[in-house]
Amino acid sequence: MYYIDINSIFLYDLTDAIQEISWQIMFKKFLPKETDFFIMFEKAAQNVNKSAILLVEMMEDLGNAEIKAKEIYEAEQEGDMLTHEVMRNLNKTFLTPIDREDIHALINNIDDVLDLIWASADRAVLFKLNSAAPEAVEISKVILETTEYIIKAVICLKDKKYSYIQEYCIEINRLENRGDRIFREALVKLFDNIKDPILVIKWKEVYEHLEEANDKCEDVADILESIVLKHA
Repeated sequence: MYYIDINSIFLYDLTDAIQEISWQIMFKKFLPKETDFFIMFEKAAQNVNKSAILLVEMMEDLGNAEIKAKEIYEAEQEGDMLTHEVMRNLNKTFLTPIDREDIHALINNIDDVLDLIWASADRAVLFKLNSAAPEAVEISKVILETTEYIIKAVICLKDKKYSYIQEYCIEINRLENRGDRIFREALVKLFDNIKDPILVIKWKEVYEHLEEANDKCEDVADILESIVLKHA
């Protein structure tokens, strides 16, 4: 006749359960908080969009250039802090929701867009430009529209809606081409119509920073497309 010790079985099961919970707690320490990176991407994209709005307002009325440039600078500082926060989290995270190099590239390129927006605004104030040509406003609006697509794409990255990201990237590429055309037209008009060589140099530098910001948006799209190819 066999005797089963119910208490022993209970204690054994309880010990197993405690050990399992302990292992889960220890393992979770190495797991990433997946949404953290995506939330920070979204914050960074929203911050760039805010700066692009300020840039358009500034180019439409350079009488408020110093005020708008100060607000853009504050956004640029916030962008730097977000980038550093992502880097700190990346260094502390054992497993990441997407490849580490993609996280690094995406946040840095978003921040580069913001840096170039700030550079454009800063030059306009530094050079004491009084009024902007229509092309400067147009390029700024192209950048603004592009940042709106970047926000949409980043949100879809979090939700793994990869087909939408590809569509948004196509739109970003289209806008980049449009910005290129405006930039070339702006340079032609600048050299043809402005007789003051110093003013030509000043506006040429502003246009170049705007064009670089526009190009950098396309770089963001390229990184997003690369992520989609890896995970779709």
